[in-house]
Amino acid sequence: MSNFAVHSGISTRPAQDLCRKTISQIPTRFGRLIFLTSLRDSLTGRYVHETLTNLLGLEDADRLLCHAHHRVFSEWLCFSLAEQKADLDEFLESESREVSLQECRSLAPPGAREVERQLYLTDLEMVLELIRHEPDSAF
Repeated sequence: MSNFAVHSGISTRPAQDLCRKTISQIPTRFGRLIFLTSLRDSLTGRYVHETLTNLLGLEDADRLLCHAHHRVFSEWLCFSLAEQKADLDEFLESESREVSLQECRSLAPPGAREVERQLYLTDLEMVLELIRHEPDSAF
């Protein structure tokens, strides 16, 4: 997480810790991607989390959450296909729901480069296909 040392003379450490703690409570990287994407306002493009916005202000809260979203996305990309599949399996099992490739397209952070988006989608298509072909698949 980036280190915003001061905002209007106030330490941002509590906000950074809150952000880190909130995200770390979600056990899967895929679940974290869904959570962080849900914080992004589709009209303004800004990330909004009431507590963080109250602590940091709109601009710094947006910046902190945007950075967190990109970090989690990068972590997912660094996983091997086996790790991605295990992470997605764990998410699907814990949430008891399906995910579509269409839904997954929106999970990339807005600042992701095209090559990152393509790698993410290619890997995800392969992982979803592997899951679909499992005997006890939820699909």
